[in-house]
Parts: sequence; structure tokens; C-alpha cells
Amino acid sequence: MRYRLALSIRYRFDRPTGAARQVLRICPADLPGVQTVESCTVSVRPEPEDRRAFTDFFGMRALDLVLPAGLTDLDFTMTAEVTRADPGQVFDLSGPLAGLRADLAAHTGLDAQSPHHFLAPSPRIPLVPDIARFAAVATAGAPTTRAAVEALGRALHRAMRFDAAATEVDTPIATAFAGRHGVCQDFSQIMVAGLRSLGIPAAYVSGFLRTLPPPGRPRLQGADAMHAWVRAWTGAKGGWVDYDPTNACFAGVDHVTIGHGRDYSDTAPVTGMLRTDGAQRGSHSVDMDEL
Repeated sequence: MRYRLALSIRYRFDRPTGAARQVLRICPADLPGVQTVESCTVSVRPEPEDRRAFTDFFGMRALDLVLPAGLTDLDFTMTAEVTRADPGQVFDLSGPLAGLRADLAAHTGLDAQSPHHFLAPSPRIPLVPDIARFAAVATAGAPTTRAAVEALGRALHRAMRFDAAATEVDTPIATAFAGRHGVCQDFSQIMVAGLRSLGIPAAYVSGFLRTLPPPGRPRLQGADAMHAWVRAWTGAKGGWVDYDPTNACFAGVDHVTIGHGRDYSDTAPVTGMLRTDGAQRGSHSVDMDEL
């Protein structure tokens, strides 16, 4: 499937800002056999004083910006064309969860794809006993590691309610899980916590999801969204699999990946420093059109 992507992120400041340094992680990734980026352009208004592109440890494309003082408006726009491969029928080659520890012990590499980076708690995904107990019950009897990943994702989808007003970007996962509500960031980070508690390495994935309008209704511009899901390591033979707990499905042709990290902190679309003593407002919109 070939897509044209357009992402717009806007900030408005009540008072002129001081100087700023921002890092953007908003460009889709080239993933051999999964997705191909044919073009990607990022524009910034006002024009930055300096910009530098780099690739971070986990392979995410990033853009480092030095911005001038005196900002009242700040706009980031990304446009890209991406081809997403259809995974087709996928066979479960993973072994039983009980055998995953041996596969991990035999995996000695520490490159960006190593599962060892994604097993320990991370800044936004600590060990939460309630989530660990939920994961143990949800996956009891799963015949394979991949089946355990799916079982936990489906259980969270049933137990939790999507509510865009229930959480903020910094809401702890324990709070979101206790309330059984949240957005894709909450669903995904809670699932990562549950998988890690089971001994399954799991990463947080940032990307885009194509949304389709109800039958008979026109598609709205800006209706698509930035999205998050989970990447789990199912063993030496099963490898990495991507699962979307918000929608209770394995990631497919409607999912376009930006990149992954230990949690949201590693993949946030905009990070950095900006000096201001006034209020600010932010918004974003995404268009994802099939070509």
C-alpha cells in the first residue's frame, strides 16, 4: 500500500519566547521488507538558525533545530510518500514462553535490535505489580510467546476504554491502568509493562495509523492521527512482532512506523528546551491518503 503523509504540528505562545532547541522525530523509517520511504520533507516556520539531521541509537531519524528568540508562532510540517508492504499470512514460529529465557541467554549482541535493551523497566514504564498480575492471568495457557503477546493485547483491549480526555502525556501508567482508560500511548505503555513482567522484551512504537470513515460518510482531512503500538520479541525463530492493543490487532498495512524505543520518551515527536514565561497552545493534525 502506498501512502502520502502530511503531519502538521503548531504551537502558539502568548508572549515572545527566548531561544529554543528542539529535536523532531516525525519522519517515517525505512524498514527492509516492511516499508519504504520514497520521500520525506520537514519544513519549519520560522526558519531555524541551524538544523542537523541524525539517526539515533534505535535507528529513528531525527532533526536537531536551533530556533531564534522572539517566537509567537512555531510550525512543523512533514510530508512523505511511503510504501507499506502487506505482511500477508504470518505463521507463528515462536516457541513456548518458558523457552524464551534460553533464547535471550543465547542472544549476545547489544546492537540497536537486541532484545536486551527492552526487558528492564524504563523511565516511563516501571514495574507495576497490578499490571504484572493482569498480564500473568491474561496469558495463562498461551501455547507460544506470540500467542501470549496477542492474548495480553486482547485482554487490555477488553479491559480498558479509549478516552482522549482521561490522561495527559505524563500520566503514570499505574494511574491509567487503575482507571482502565486512556489513549494509544497508555494502552501501549501498559502492554509493554505487562510483557516485560512476563520476561518478553517489548518496545514502544511511534507511527501513523490510517483511519477509515463510517460507511457512506466522506473522509475528513486531518482525521488520521499519530499512533502508538508495541513491538515484542518472541524468540530466535519468532523474532519481533508488532501488536496494536488499542485496536486489538497485529500491525498491518494501515500502520506506518516512525520508530521505536524503550518508551514514549525515546520516540516523542518533539523534545527539547524552550524558554517562555507565558501560556502556550499546541495542536497537530495528520492526513494519510492512499495513492
